[in-house]
Amino acid sequence: MMTKTYLPPVDSIERKWYVIDAADQRLGRLATEIAQIIRGKNKPTYTPHMDTGDFVIVVNADKVAVTGKKGEQKIYRRHSGRPGGMKTETFDQLQNRVPERIIEKAVKGMLPKNALGRQLFTKLKVYSGPTHPHQAQDPEVLKIDTIPTGGK
Repeated sequence: MMTKTYLPPVDSIERKWYVIDAADQRLGRLATEIAQIIRGKNKPTYTPHMDTGDFVIVVNADKVAVTGKKGEQKIYRRHSGRPGGMKTETFDQLQNRVPERIIEKAVKGMLPKNALGRQLFTKLKVYSGPTHPHQAQDPEVLKIDTIPTGGK
């Protein structure tokens, strides 16, 4: 006898808000943890084709760290759509200009590339400083313990 797959009713999904401090965290390790929370993979009711995840607020995005020479060598590209419109920036340049975009881009790359991924991405709120405007949601502080690597 086959058992049916459990589908959580949409109105029974509880959404929590978490605050994560990105200061001195490794970019990739932080982004994977954030993506799993947004996706809902940390819950027993996880369903791959449904939005069962929670909201994540990231503060101190301007203090996120990378190892090795990625500060000078990691390149972020964007294109205006016009001929010759490719713009490139290093990690350090983008961190000085728009530090929120670094974490947003890292997490977005770990979400599904479809309508569900675009919906999940709206649940990520990134701020460069230590403050955020989401106090009314009573967010829970989430401590991410990443294992320090031998990098700089």
